[in-house]
Amino acid sequence: PFNAAAKLSVLENLSREVLREVSPRMLVVDEVHHLLAGSYREQRASLNLLKFLANDLQMTIVLVGTQDAEFALQTDAQMSSRFARFETPRWQESEAFRGLMAAFERILPLRRPSNLSRREVVSAVLGASGGLTGEVSRLLNSATELAIRDGREMIDVSHIEHVRSCML
Repeated sequence: PFNAAAKLSVLENLSREVLREVSPRMLVVDEVHHLLAGSYREQRASLNLLKFLANDLQMTIVLVGTQDAEFALQTDAQMSSRFARFETPRWQESEAFRGLMAAFERILPLRRPSNLSRREVVSAVLGASGGLTGEVSRLLNSATELAIRDGREMIDVSHIEHVRSCML
């Protein structure tokens, strides 16, 4: 339990206590590019907190974000040198992408199989999403909703195309 109105320092201490007790091997910090939205002092404080956590808790920290995340880290020489840049390429038609599509299909709440790993569906999804994982997820979620609403209970290329036209 915590008090949402507590000072930031109290929440930081509580977070460190929880992390020590749980002792995860890795901490993933997403949306790091949003550091740039803060003032210079807020950016410094956030980057210093990340350094402190890495040292204090002796854990691996993975920072995830857009290309702007790299700019956020470049404001601190120590942070730039601590993290190796790794760019995740956009998806292309491959066995790995078909595997991702099959994994999505297993968790979608549809009554009928969509066979999302079919070549024409894969091609439509890649074309509509630009190969970005987040866009693939948004596209499939919207197509699922459409398939449920129209009563077909399965995603086909027409659903993907309809969602794509609404996204433009």
